[in-house]
Amino acid sequence: MVIGIFGESCTGKSSIAAALRDKTGGTVYTGKDYLKLAKNEADAKRVFTDLLQGDKTVIYVISEKEDLALLPKDAFRVLVTAELDVIKERFVSRMNGRNLPPPVEAMLERRHGFLDAEPHNLKVEGGKDNIEDICGLILRSV
Repeated sequence: MVIGIFGESCTGKSSIAAALRDKTGGTVYTGKDYLKLAKNEADAKRVFTDLLQGDKTVIYVISEKEDLALLPKDAFRVLVTAELDVIKERFVSRMNGRNLPPPVEAMLERRHGFLDAEPHNLKVEGGKDNIEDICGLILRSV
């Protein structure tokens, strides 16, 4: 079983993935973690693609559109969204409480919603929807 959890930075994807890992015993890969599977990118993508075709539970956390192409067609796709103000607030926390530098704030504003039109089986809102409820929805649907 492959569960793809995708969305912008600071929407709650990793928290959902961690909760799913605890419930399923699955392995979580984030972003380009698959590069650790081989010495070069082409081999790593091949190994990762093969791994995603296997019988094990894999939870793949994605923040970049191009990484969606690695998901198998039968993967369960979860889009995680959040309001822009929530994303900015979480990003400030990630930066140890410092104000967002103007270029970072502009990047967050520019990218807001860039994955929302991607095909998905389930859409949840990080920060509003309860993680346990989200996990239950996913596990009942896969």
